[in-house]
Amino acid sequence: MTKCALWLPLFDELADPMLITRLAAEAEEAGWSGLFVWDHIRWREPVRETADPWITLAAVATATEKLRFGPMVSAIARRRPTKLARETVTLDRLGNGRLTLGVGLGSDRFGEEFSRTGEEADDRVRARKLDEALDILAAAWSGETVHHHGEHYTVDGIRFLPTPVRPEGIPVWAAGFPGKIRPMRRAARLDGFFPVNLTSPDEFAEAVSQVNDLRAGDDRPYDFVAEVEPGADVSAYVRAGATWCLTAFDPHSVSADEVRGVLRDGPAITAVL
Repeated sequence: MTKCALWLPLFDELADPMLITRLAAEAEEAGWSGLFVWDHIRWREPVRETADPWITLAAVATATEKLRFGPMVSAIARRRPTKLARETVTLDRLGNGRLTLGVGLGSDRFGEEFSRTGEEADDRVRARKLDEALDILAAAWSGETVHHHGEHYTVDGIRFLPTPVRPEGIPVWAAGFPGKIRPMRRAARLDGFFPVNLTSPDEFAEAVSQVNDLRAGDDRPYDFVAEVEPGADVSAYVRAGATWCLTAFDPHSVSADEVRGVLRDGPAITAVL
């Protein structure tokens, strides 16, 4: 069954964590299955205010009981994986196993987040850091002692306890551009794929087919995530294989009133059940 979630940029009016917490509670009451938030340091003008996703999500975790939540997506190559291992498990346990971690390369073009802060701006280097960080997270979440000596990170004999709530760990969805084999291979090893910058359900269906081919023989549960506009008919994405539909909002103009209007109408998936 396809599930629906709100996908909120934490900018300007939505940079208020108390507001996001109230919206999360309202979304859960209205029947939505998830609430995901953008993870950015800054964004291009006219955006001026930006909230931290992790602290905001901690508040969401305590204000809801069933809603799945997480950063969507986080450029984890700019974070220390050992610190991220602690943060993700703590947040997961705070929400009783409801965290989903969305990961991707990120981009410097929308807010110059990397170049203005001294972070790695080369996509190829960030890709290697991303893959290495994912290996460390998986090892840390296992509860076993981690020994990692890689190109970018070192973890020398540390055991990360406690572990995530669910024995299989925290679900990880990878974002990427369809047609680029490396992001799709990364996604195929994880728990879900979020193809970005699509223009049609047909493109989504093609992305689903490509990743399924890469996952041949892997029978673990897997998610395909589609971005949809507020009020959109999502039936074509459901038929194309979407297990989640994320309602997206314009980061330059979104308001609490707009979000409330969408969430009060209820999940768009109800139109196709």
